[in-house]
Amino acid sequence: MPLLDTIKQIFKRKQKSYKMVLILSLIEELRGSHRERVSFDRIKERFLNYFVTEQDRGNRVDHPPGRESWAEVTPSQLKDIISSPVNALSSIIFFNTQDNSMGFQSTIISQLGEEGLVELKELAQQELENYNTALKEFSIKQYLDEIMDRYVLAKKDSSASHPLGFLLRQAIPNELKALPFLSEDYYIIEGSIGKGRWAAIPWLAILDKRVTQTIQRGEYVVYLFAEDMSTVYLTLAQGVTAPIREKGRKEAYVYLRAKTKEVREFIPLENMNKDENIHLMGRELGNDYQASTIAYVKYERGKVPSDEQLVRDLQNVMENYRLYVERRVLNETASTLEVEPVTEYMESVPEPIDDAEIPSILQQIQSHIRRKGFFFPEHLIENFYLSLKTKPFVILAGISGTGKTRLVKLFAEALGATGNNGQFTLIPVRPDWSDPADLLGYKDLSGRFKPGPLTEVLVEARKPENGHKPYFICMDEMNLARVEHYFSDLLSVLETQDWQEGKIQTQDLISSTMVDTPEDQGRFGSLGIPENVFLIGTVNMDETTHPFSKKVLDRANTLEFNYINLQQYPDMSEQEETDPADLAELNHLFLRSDYLQLVDAYDANKELVVRTTERLVKINALLEDVHAHVGFRVRDAICFYMIYNERYKLMSEEEAFDWQLLQKILPRIQGSHSSVRRVLLNLMKGALGTGSGVTVDFQAFMDDASPLYLKWAAGQTPPTAKHPQSARKLAFMLRRLEEDGFTSYWLS
Repeated sequence: MPLLDTIKQIFKRKQKSYKMVLILSLIEELRGSHRERVSFDRIKERFLNYFVTEQDRGNRVDHPPGRESWAEVTPSQLKDIISSPVNALSSIIFFNTQDNSMGFQSTIISQLGEEGLVELKELAQQELENYNTALKEFSIKQYLDEIMDRYVLAKKDSSASHPLGFLLRQAIPNELKALPFLSEDYYIIEGSIGKGRWAAIPWLAILDKRVTQTIQRGEYVVYLFAEDMSTVYLTLAQGVTAPIREKGRKEAYVYLRAKTKEVREFIPLENMNKDENIHLMGRELGNDYQASTIAYVKYERGKVPSDEQLVRDLQNVMENYRLYVERRVLNETASTLEVEPVTEYMESVPEPIDDAEIPSILQQIQSHIRRKGFFFPEHLIENFYLSLKTKPFVILAGISGTGKTRLVKLFAEALGATGNNGQFTLIPVRPDWSDPADLLGYKDLSGRFKPGPLTEVLVEARKPENGHKPYFICMDEMNLARVEHYFSDLLSVLETQDWQEGKIQTQDLISSTMVDTPEDQGRFGSLGIPENVFLIGTVNMDETTHPFSKKVLDRANTLEFNYINLQQYPDMSEQEETDPADLAELNHLFLRSDYLQLVDAYDANKELVVRTTERLVKINALLEDVHAHVGFRVRDAICFYMIYNERYKLMSEEEAFDWQLLQKILPRIQGSHSSVRRVLLNLMKGALGTGSGVTVDFQAFMDDASPLYLKWAAGQTPPTAKHPQSARKLAFMLRRLEEDGFTSYWLS
């Protein structure tokens, strides 16, 4: 008769060959005795004899724990070894401790019969043969040696389509998947050399799907290569990115180390190092790995052991990992490990981008834009990126035809977001828009909700299969209508961003009264602004448009496009430096904010936050005279911008603060009073700094500031300034005040 489904499943998950050998030993002993139960001692003898004989023949087999040879195994050790497959097979076999006997369960033997036993024996033999063949053919030593020998030099080349990338992403994972104890039914195996740029620490991870599907969180087995390629560590580790993002680095370290201690007490971890002497790199990321490593095996360059030893070590680590996972899944309520529900991990979480990769990625985006024949001022791309990273709402302002809309389109295109795949959407704003319904949607006479153009994008972006993709919405000529009228709901909901289960969530954007039919509730219910959606508005400031209120300006960085060099021509020598597909693979975490409240970033960036805040306090003292001073929202946004810039090493601190002064402070200033002139002169003094050679004579310039602002007149070489962008803008604002009797950021 055909084998029962219960029996067919027993070999599906293989930690070692023990189950197959135990079944074969039991069947052979039963056939020799013609009984329904046999001596457990005889089973153990057959079990041990199999491994001793295979080793004597020179065949590769599973090694006994802590021993080189099966011939060295003591009776007590053998009892411990065989107890694992006995427990694993308890659904079909029994072990009677009173008379020390073993046999098949009566219900199983009655259903199998003689024919079934023969089929079971053949199945066990075939599975054992496949298992041992995979062990013989497996070879990872040469791969580890090759990576450590070549990686440092390889980093001088482009990472796109590099052979080492193929090695870690495909070749080695495929080798590992062939190992019988690493079934794809249970494990995800993946490696990385970085995306867009070489990773400082390449890695190769094995993740049990029951607890995690991402290296950001949860526990997994991972090979980690030291930055200088002196060492590779086989580790049982914890994801560090999500805890740091959610708790801050200081609290995350406390959490990770406490959990490490508990896991070390939870499973044996024999033949593994249980300390923090894992040295991957000298920077902060190296400390992250130290804090998150539970246990490890160390291999030094030039001393990587044989494939046989590597397999033995990997099996040992995987066995410990299996024990941990199964105990966690089965005993979560009794565990003290503070684990999250397993269901949390069913949705794949995208891999974050290493900070060191950001400059290279931005350079590739800039190259893509130049190849399309467009040029933007120095650091504008970096500034645009930092502005989006700080808050997913950015305003691009300037005269018509300067490339505002084109910048958004090409930036999105470089990241794989196009109109064809729905990840880039251009929404032209109409002058007659007067309320959010024009943008979000409305309820028609039949009671059905008719979604607006923005709502359609939000629905698509929040689908689980799209959650990792960046979606760009460009509101073209945003101020043709009054922004506060039609965009007010978006502005309010943006302020409700909060961390929930590691993701940024907002309150609902569509009122429940608008979607009260089952169909509408299913599609539009609980619709907020997904964390993978980024809003950019383009604006022209002329007689046909409306000004912005401080409510809008507080919530966005305003990038200006008024200074154009018409003598920039396409550079036909610009070559493709990397495969565009590399950037298209980037997920939304490249742009998504890491901080929502200042407390999220304060501990790790205290000195920078204090320095920046002290600057803003001095500026606020000036702005109070014209009722343009800023609050906590603007302070936090500027601090986040400065922190990201320092993390990614894109600009100097003064250059970054110059952009923030220009984009977050100056747009608030307007008026005709002498107090406005005084504020502008004070800000100009700070923007020029002490090395410009220009003295701001308040007594003279309060009457006539032309000697100052004419230094930025056409054909003049402006003085060297501490904050040149802001100084130039202040000069034009002073000129407007002098010539027109009124000034504004928007009228320069």
